[in-house]
Amino acid sequence: IPSDKTAVFGNVRISVITDRILRVERSDDGVFEDRPTQTVLDRDFTKTKFTIDKKDDKVLVLTGSKVFSVNTSTLEVRVKRGEKWVREKDGRNLKGTARTLDFSWGKWQLPSIRVDMGKGLFSTVGVVEFDDSQSFILLEDGSVEMRKEGVVDKYIFAFDDDYLGGLKEFYSLTGATPVLPKYALGNWWSRYHAYTQEEYLDLMGKFREKNIPLTVATIDMDWHLVKDVPKEAHKLPHSFQGPGWTGYTFNKKLFPDYKGFFKELKGMGLAVTMNLHPKDGIRFFEEQYEEMARANGIDPTTKKTVEFDFTDMQFVRSYFDILHHPYEDDGVDFWWIDWQQGKKSKLKGFDPLWALNHYHTLDAGREGRRPLILSRYAGVGSHRYPLGFSGDTFVKWASLKLQPYFTSTASNVGYTWWSHDIGGHIFGNGDSELYTRWVQYGVFSPINRLHSNNTSLSKEPWLYGEKAEKITTEFLRLRHRLLPYLYTANIRTARDGEPLVMPLKLIRIM
Repeated sequence: IPSDKTAVFGNVRISVITDRILRVERSDDGVFEDRPTQTVLDRDFTKTKFTIDKKDDKVLVLTGSKVFSVNTSTLEVRVKRGEKWVREKDGRNLKGTARTLDFSWGKWQLPSIRVDMGKGLFSTVGVVEFDDSQSFILLEDGSVEMRKEGVVDKYIFAFDDDYLGGLKEFYSLTGATPVLPKYALGNWWSRYHAYTQEEYLDLMGKFREKNIPLTVATIDMDWHLVKDVPKEAHKLPHSFQGPGWTGYTFNKKLFPDYKGFFKELKGMGLAVTMNLHPKDGIRFFEEQYEEMARANGIDPTTKKTVEFDFTDMQFVRSYFDILHHPYEDDGVDFWWIDWQQGKKSKLKGFDPLWALNHYHTLDAGREGRRPLILSRYAGVGSHRYPLGFSGDTFVKWASLKLQPYFTSTASNVGYTWWSHDIGGHIFGNGDSELYTRWVQYGVFSPINRLHSNNTSLSKEPWLYGEKAEKITTEFLRLRHRLLPYLYTANIRTARDGEPLVMPLKLIRIM
């Protein structure tokens, strides 16, 4: 940060980012942080005139539009609004979004806890504080570094009721949302089901025969070995879902010619994504094991598992080069990262989900490509890693009722591209009206991805009766007629910071 944007008072530094964004740091050794973090990328994107006046422990910061009062002892910040001084805790936050809707029905999840929507950038008093103290530092070589113990690093957003303007300033601070490939905006097909190659192609052909357009073909986890893993693998540590939950070896019984399979899907105009559960690492039975073992300093004759570790940049490089790039060369366009295993890693406080999203997006954007992933939300700043996968919801009216609110509110923290399991994931009983209404909602959602579990009724329109098929087919065709509009909105989101879906207060000022 240029020195003309900061003022230091002992072990406290105040930085004026914009007229309405203030940064307050405390560092016991008086050394402050100017490098980018997991959340904040650019703190010098505007020139701001300001004056500072200090009296005892109180520092007044006057910008072109705001007056901030900072207590250098307690670090409490107040903002003058009209004739009143207000703090974040004086108002109600207008909410942001959640990591996942896994096993949720409406606002509730198993075990009967409310969906935590998190903080957004806006509040009823126009002031919100964001604490970046636990965020890791991003280094030039792509690795991360822990913060010093005990630092305080927080940002005060004083946007009042200027929701869209405030959002645009937030994007300047944290980075823009990438432009999505056009195919992401069409209808997706997805189901957790062990299709054979022939079954999947026949199904795609039936959609074409019925003139129901699709742009993305999702192949869930059964693309790799799941049940046919060696008995020895059951003795290894593995996810509670079983030793085949993680895998990288194509199941040749189901897909005898997966390269030809990809080629036929491409011939139908479909992009291809495949599901990943990377937690259990690369075990001895995988086709890529020997190469991965040697790349990570392991003697392959020991059959020692190459542990999943995104804190190790050598593992990260080999993970992409050996496990993923060959499949991309064969026809995989992007990856669905289905991380469900918590936030622990070898670096205390370093979230593996964030790391997967970050490095997958960087890798997907190599050589000038347009990056895309499908993954769960990993905190403020995750808008840089679209798309969001909201998780495994129950097939209930309450689940559908929540999703419009959930999707629009996410824009309060800049997260604009949620992809829901349209129709719901699990425990569906074939309710044709619920299915129809959910598809109609999906058509007007950022991403329209039909999906279901392998134990519930699949989401083909013709499975829900003649009336439901007619209505949903018309709406799915409508989605593709909207593609020029959707792509324009996609550009506006990336270039101008204007989300496709917004709460009414955001829309009102446009």
